[in-house]
Amino acid sequence: MADCFLPASILLPHTQVDLEKWACVACDQFTSQPQYWESAARLVGDAPSTLNLILPELYLEQPGVERRIARIHTAMEEYLTSILTRKVEGFIYLERTQMDGSVRCGLVGAVDLEAYSYAPGAQPPIRPSENTVVSRIPPRLAVRRGAPLETPHVMMLVDDHGDTLLGPLTRQKSTLPQVYDTSLMLEGGHVTGWAVEDPALIREIRGGLEALGSQESFDAKYPQAAGGKPLTMAVGDGNHSLATAKAYWEELKATLTPAQQENHPARYCLAEVVNIHSPALAMEPIHRVVFGADRALILDRWAAYAKAQGITLKVGLPGDQTLTLLADGQEVTLGLDHPAQPLAVGSLEAFLEVLVKDQPQLTVDYIHGSDAVRELAAKNAVGFLLPDFEKSDLFKGVVLGGVLPRKTFSMGHAQEKRYYLECRRI
Repeated sequence: MADCFLPASILLPHTQVDLEKWACVACDQFTSQPQYWESAARLVGDAPSTLNLILPELYLEQPGVERRIARIHTAMEEYLTSILTRKVEGFIYLERTQMDGSVRCGLVGAVDLEAYSYAPGAQPPIRPSENTVVSRIPPRLAVRRGAPLETPHVMMLVDDHGDTLLGPLTRQKSTLPQVYDTSLMLEGGHVTGWAVEDPALIREIRGGLEALGSQESFDAKYPQAAGGKPLTMAVGDGNHSLATAKAYWEELKATLTPAQQENHPARYCLAEVVNIHSPALAMEPIHRVVFGADRALILDRWAAYAKAQGITLKVGLPGDQTLTLLADGQEVTLGLDHPAQPLAVGSLEAFLEVLVKDQPQLTVDYIHGSDAVRELAAKNAVGFLLPDFEKSDLFKGVVLGGVLPRKTFSMGHAQEKRYYLECRRI
């Protein structure tokens, strides 16, 4: 489907806005580190910022969330009137310089939500890369419902070995009008963007997407699934944000005529597309921290769970799958032989689901970066470090095995996530 990712009317703040204060990191980062969001708020002060347009997930279940959402919607209305005065009709090609100096290329445009589904077993051109936890959608839906605009942290992936989609834009960027160039707050690196509005270039992009999503391309890349429904894109970051946009569209679509459904703004969701084969795109495991538990409880419960499942749990030794437990200032290797799940993250997730159901006083958080896990594990918690995730397996996993276990991987460090910058009316 060539039209699963389309040009859009992309809104940008006027040139007097300080873009370093305007752009802030994805709302699903630093969920156990309130000091990050407090630092961001101090840095922004009274300046216009996308920080005022989003609800950090840290606050999703805290008292006063309704007031926060009301303030977000008010800020959106104000910014539409006085701040978001520039418009790009098309795509934005961008280059993100990350903390290590590597440059990640991307393309901002609009996902057609009719070409995407998070329903189990669905095989549309755009698919999630991880299980969608439906219970996580309603609080996010409360933010999107009634919002006059969106700003994206969703990152889509294409399996483009030949760099046919973004490569030509990289080579032509000097001929394109630059629309932003800024450092990003709190060690986020740097980002530069160029408008892609030329009709001929837009046709090339859409043709490139059509080729990537063709049956011929699909069969060549995934011969074990030859003849299956082609996959054009997989969701890399922001699975639940895109699912929320889909849920809102389905809710709204029921109130519209077929003619209105064809081009309603809420049918689309702004996102950035990145080539999974980019050397600058690092796939890192998302680790786990259990709060309220100690090492003895975890090992006792896991031993009982493993025995019941026919799994051999080895403390201090590697196994068919290996991970690391952190507690009491110590790091212990855990090996699993004969695991029921194909990945260590799936084995850990299956155990934690049983553990939390049996011990409801425990809570689990999903953490980016081993240093953050070590810091939290030193504060009356138990951490789990997962092995590296091979990014080349992501598309094969989605095509051949369906979605991966939730929170399997992260694309880079927390500060390297997409920063909110562009906006679009919905």
